[in-house]
Amino acid sequence: MMFNTIRNIIAAAAIGLSMLVAPVTAHADENDPNTVINEIRASGVLKVPVMTGEEPGYIKDRTTGKWSGFYYDFLGEIATALGVTLEPVETTWGNLAADFQSNKIDVAIGVNPNPKRGLVVDYLWEPLFTDAWAVLTPKGKTVKTWEELNDPSKTIVVQKGSTMQIVAQALLPKAKITPVEDRGLALMELQSNRADAVLLAVFDALEVSTQKIGDVSLPQPILRNPATLAVARKPGNAGYINFLTNWVQQERSLGIAQGRLAKSWTDRGIDLSILPKEFSF
Repeated sequence: MMFNTIRNIIAAAAIGLSMLVAPVTAHADENDPNTVINEIRASGVLKVPVMTGEEPGYIKDRTTGKWSGFYYDFLGEIATALGVTLEPVETTWGNLAADFQSNKIDVAIGVNPNPKRGLVVDYLWEPLFTDAWAVLTPKGKTVKTWEELNDPSKTIVVQKGSTMQIVAQALLPKAKITPVEDRGLALMELQSNRADAVLLAVFDALEVSTQKIGDVSLPQPILRNPATLAVARKPGNAGYINFLTNWVQQERSLGIAQGRLAKSWTDRGIDLSILPKEFSF
């Protein structure tokens, strides 16, 4: 009887101790700045967004299904530094916030600071590179200023939920803004004569122009566009953000990012002469 009583006391004490220890352990994890890094390393993969129709940042081989492109290469460097492999997750720019919230992705690259998305996402302050907002217009219909498109008779196509949509709504309040899911659908609107312009980052617009779909304009005033990295806002991501910030600073300070981007665009026959001589990405 005494043995059973002692055993019961020990069991009860063990349960009580576990109840005390569990919250302390969880609390410690939340305050560990390396929690997110440790989780990624433990999983063995870095989940990254990839997007069809977003060449040359993301390029999908139609035969093998494998991904490449300068964004994917950058993400591969990050994965290597963390000692994990890449796990591509197909998505769109407009779905990134939801992807972070549902833990589908660990980092996004080439994104623009967006106040709405910033409610659930942490952006790095240091951009990986800088481009500018441009428009793709029908052949022979280039524009010199944004004001030329700010007219009720003009239809501007943007990707839904993207920074492009915010820019168009701010700059062109009089125009009709048509949001579509991805770049492919936007280009279809232009080719079908249902759009006067598609708003794109200038490097993306120049890539598309090689397909002879339309002409690229860099309207005045030039709006520079910082392309940065983003991670989910969650406890324990401070060390992860610090790691990524240091990676970006190294890429820029050593000229690695600029060199890779220039080579990528040159290899695909992209003419950068539309950019002002003082423009530095």
